[in-house]
Amino acid sequence: MAGLKMEGPSAPALRRDPYEVLSVSKDSSDQEIKTAYRKLALKYHPDKNASNPEASELFKEVAYSYSILSDPEKRRQYDNSGFEALDADGMDMEIDLSNLGTVNTMFAALFSKLGVPIKTTISANVLEEALNGTVTVRPLPLGTSVSGKVEKQCAHFFGVTISDEQAESGIVVRVTSAAQSKFKLLYFEQDVNGGYGLALQEDSEKTGKVTSAGMYFLHFQVYRMDTTVNALAMAKDPEAAFFKRLEGLQPCEVSELKAGTHIFAVYGDNFFKPATYTIEALCAKSYEDTTYKLKDIEALILRKRNELRQFETEYRKALARFQEVTNRYSQEKQTVDELLKQRDTIHSTFTVARSVITAGGSGHFSNGSSSKFPSEDFKADSPGEDSSSDSKDKSGKKKWFNLNLKGSDKKV
Repeated sequence: MAGLKMEGPSAPALRRDPYEVLSVSKDSSDQEIKTAYRKLALKYHPDKNASNPEASELFKEVAYSYSILSDPEKRRQYDNSGFEALDADGMDMEIDLSNLGTVNTMFAALFSKLGVPIKTTISANVLEEALNGTVTVRPLPLGTSVSGKVEKQCAHFFGVTISDEQAESGIVVRVTSAAQSKFKLLYFEQDVNGGYGLALQEDSEKTGKVTSAGMYFLHFQVYRMDTTVNALAMAKDPEAAFFKRLEGLQPCEVSELKAGTHIFAVYGDNFFKPATYTIEALCAKSYEDTTYKLKDIEALILRKRNELRQFETEYRKALARFQEVTNRYSQEKQTVDELLKQRDTIHSTFTVARSVITAGGSGHFSNGSSSKFPSEDFKADSPGEDSSSDSKDKSGKKKWFNLNLKGSDKKV
C-alpha cells in the first residue's frame, strides 16, 4: 500500500494510459513510478484543492494509475493487453470519502458510527513535510515503548534503528490506545530527494478494550486485515458479513526490513479530538514461538477462506431450497386450514337444530322447543297417536312447572 491510496469500488469513467497519467515511461523503475505518484498525489490532494473540483477526479486518476503500475502482475497484464485484461480480472480501485470538504468529512464521521469503517486520507501537510524531510523524528529503540498524544490530522514520527542480526530475526512495531482513540500507524521509505515517502499504513482496529494497529516484518508473507472490504454489503446482509469476513485478509507489500533506520509515525485519525497512544518496537528473535504460531494461524485462515468460498455456494443453494420449501409449507398450511374449515362448515349443516323460514314467512320452530300451536303441529306429524298420551305429556309438564321448591306436595 505504497503512497497515498484511495478507498472504494469504481475506476475513472474515462481511463488514460497509466504511464501517461504519471508522466513516466514503460521502462521506468518501481522507484521512479513511486516517486512520480507521490508528487502527483500531493499536487492533487483534496486538502490543497478545496476550490478545484477537477482536482479530486485527477487525484482518483493518479491513484488508479498507480494501483496498476505498482503491482507487478497488473502492470504485466496491462502491458500485454491493456485495460481489457484488468477488467477481466475484476480489478477495483479505491475512492476516498474524506477530505473532500466539510460536508463529506462529517458524512464520513457519522457513517463510521453506523458500524461501517470509513478510511480517510492522510493530511497533505503531513505527507508534504515528510517528503521534504522537515519532520521531527524521535528515536524508538528496539525493546522500548513511548506514550504520547497526537493532535487530530497530525503525526508523531519515530526512528527505529536495527542491526543486520535484528533485521534477520524480524521486526514488529505496534501501537495501542487504552482510550480507544482512532489513529493510523504509518511506515515511510527513504525518498530519493532525502525525505520520506509513505509506504504502508494500518488503520487502528478495536480489539477488546483497546484500539491497536501493528506492522510485522518477519521474512515470510504477512497479511493485513482490511475491514472495509465489502463493508456496505456486509452491513446490509449479516450472512454476507460472515462469508466476506476473511476476504479482508490481504498480503502486506513489505515483509522484511534491512539494517538501518526506519521511519514510523502515529497519525491522529479522529476528526474531532487528539489520539492517545503507546508505540513499541520489538525484535522477533525473542518471540520465535509466537512468530511460528502467527505463520501457522494465517495459513489456516487462508485455507479456511478458500473453504468458505466453496461453502458459500453450497449454502446459498441450500438457503434457496429452504426458502422454497418454507414458502410451500406456508401455502400448504393455509390450504389445509381452509379445507378443514370448509369441512367443519359442511358438518354443521347436518342438524335439525336450526331456524327455518316457512312459506308464510312468520313461523319458526326448532327441535325440542315449543311453538305457537304445539298440539296441532304434533298431530299433523303423528295422526295415529291418541289424545290420552298427549294428555299425559301435558300433565307431566304441568307437574314439572308446578314443582314445590319448598318441599310441599300439596300443590302438585
